[in-house]
Amino acid sequence: MSHNFAEATSVRRSSATNESDGMRYEATVFEGWDILGNTNGGYLMVMAARAMADAAGRPPLTITAHYLSPGAVGAHFVDVNEVRSGRRFATMTAAVINVGTGREVIRVLGTFGHHDLDGIERFDRTPPAIPPYNDCEIDVDGDDPNAQPVPELQRRLSVRLSPDSVGFRSGKPRGVAEIKGWFDFADGQTIDQYGLILASDSFPPAVFNSGVPVSWVPTVELTVHLRGLPVPGPLAVAFRTRYISGGILEEDGELWDSSGRLVAQSRQLALTPRQT
Repeated sequence: MSHNFAEATSVRRSSATNESDGMRYEATVFEGWDILGNTNGGYLMVMAARAMADAAGRPPLTITAHYLSPGAVGAHFVDVNEVRSGRRFATMTAAVINVGTGREVIRVLGTFGHHDLDGIERFDRTPPAIPPYNDCEIDVDGDDPNAQPVPELQRRLSVRLSPDSVGFRSGKPRGVAEIKGWFDFADGQTIDQYGLILASDSFPPAVFNSGVPVSWVPTVELTVHLRGLPVPGPLAVAFRTRYISGGILEEDGELWDSSGRLVAQSRQLALTPRQT
């Protein structure tokens, strides 16, 4: 539990190339960034994003990951290839590979570049209505013996759920597939663009508040759009699921900084939880 987020997602460029003559990076998946033993998908995406940004020489703007096998603690390679590099944007691909098993864990595609800070800015929505940070519950194990267990990942974070979003923990879901609350790091680390990626996959699934079984919701695909760097302070976030069909659900996320600016959006495709 000694590694903070930046250390735990760091990558190191290798002197070796990958099979496609692209760049190879070395990384380590650490303990404590998991959900019931499975490494958090946002955490894995961050490792890929750091390697891709280093190779591109530009920060991430949009990144999509397809999840191929469960993440596990230990050594990994991040193999990065350039698809195209232009004056403003670079498009990269990456594969995160478990060194011990040789299995590919996620395949990632992303566009990297800089925002136009002088461009048009317009928001047709406002930040979600959430009680103040200190009035919301910290999402960690409480005293209720019947409450659902909280993933190990949450001990690294300061995730505070809105009072109308916590019912599923004690078997009393609200009946609406929505989760709202605040995101910050437990150690006070500043949230940067990589923290935004992690925040996009760090809350309980919104579908839990609809009344479906509270169990594992495996991610099939996750896309995160980085809209800007947040100012210091916790993020106000909201996740919603509107459609469940064919054993698959979608979850849309909004992340707003403490100044009221939209700084990231996400969409996740995941498997519908089943009764265990």
